[in-house]
Amino acid sequence: MRKLTYILLPIFLNLFATGNTNVTTDSDLTEEMKKYYSDYMIDIAEPELVHDQFGQKHPIPKNGGKTIQFRKYSPLPKLTSALSEGVTPDGQKLAMSALEATVVQYGGYVELSDMLLMTAIDNNQVEATKLLGGQAGRTLDTITRNVLVAGSNVQYGEDAVAARYLLVGGESSGNHYMTVDCIKRAVRDLKKMNAKKIGGMYVCIINPDIAYDLTRDTEWKYPHQYVDTANLYSGELGSVAGCRFVETTEAKIFKGADLTAGARSITVKTTLSVPGTTLAVDEVITEADAAALVGRKVVLNGHQYTVASASDAVAGSATITMTGNVTVADGEDGNILYPGEGGAKGRAVYATLVLADNAYGVTEISGGGLQYFAKQLGSAGTADPLNQRATVGWKATKVAKRLVEEYMVRVETCSTYDEDEN
Repeated sequence: MRKLTYILLPIFLNLFATGNTNVTTDSDLTEEMKKYYSDYMIDIAEPELVHDQFGQKHPIPKNGGKTIQFRKYSPLPKLTSALSEGVTPDGQKLAMSALEATVVQYGGYVELSDMLLMTAIDNNQVEATKLLGGQAGRTLDTITRNVLVAGSNVQYGEDAVAARYLLVGGESSGNHYMTVDCIKRAVRDLKKMNAKKIGGMYVCIINPDIAYDLTRDTEWKYPHQYVDTANLYSGELGSVAGCRFVETTEAKIFKGADLTAGARSITVKTTLSVPGTTLAVDEVITEADAAALVGRKVVLNGHQYTVASASDAVAGSATITMTGNVTVADGEDGNILYPGEGGAKGRAVYATLVLADNAYGVTEISGGGLQYFAKQLGSAGTADPLNQRATVGWKATKVAKRLVEEYMVRVETCSTYDEDEN
């Protein structure tokens, strides 16, 4: 009987162990799992792509090369001369110009061990997919955003100042905050260039801090007051002055880092007797601080300077040297140097983009630019001989290009809030 049991037990267990039960590790289901995770990640990534919503979309065809061409035609001139009776005038030539941009790849991945996958309470592959989707979306969105905010058509507040570092915020008066008049001025500029609207209105991409300042205006309208709420843009907040506003925390903020590891600003120690390039300062400057200061913009007494070098030393002995002379008035004892990449006194400056149609172009993300990859344990072959590592990752081919500078206005203002640079 014992011998018979030894013979039948493996057969009995095998009937229950193999059967036809489908499991997620079956090789025949690998593609289905990949498709699920791929769709999941792309769904997470797409809502982040606020800055891509309003550009020309150009898919990247397979084997189509690395250069994308954006084309535009010049307007035909007015014809104010009367036709001569019976005489056919000369035909007109079309004039087309092209802007080219070369696509590049971006991507990242997470590696998961077999022990983690077998023992962790949470499904780390799902969690990694969520995190990678958010990373992909924010990365691709930022690439487009940084191209747009580098445009040359910029307005500082209500045109009250001529440079970013002069914008004031956080003071009892004289602050350069976002107003309806700021938007109206930008819209006026677009209209003067005959820039076409997007769906009947211009579009603004705005940071929540700026939206807080603007939405308190009595002219502000929320979506249910002006549009079918079933047809809203992703992130749409409201409307004013002929613009629909799309809100995102990824809207650009300009604000330089602290000048040293121990202080945001630096104080002049000794008054200059004559204009000069070097200032003694009250704060400690470390070797790392000195290296990081080179090339930085600083604001001193309302004027912007560029740091050429700095000496690392104890408080009172450290110095900062500018690329040009500092005036005696600017170099007085007690004057304060602030980070110069943002507004006055190192305040954050927010960029609000006011966009017309065809202002810029981007590659089409949903057409194949964004891909998801799931590599199972052992899929690396001899590189993973013990089936110890699995990976999930993403890769995207991407480029953005400003097409017509006059079709977008970057409105820079301070806010009642003061966030870090993004």
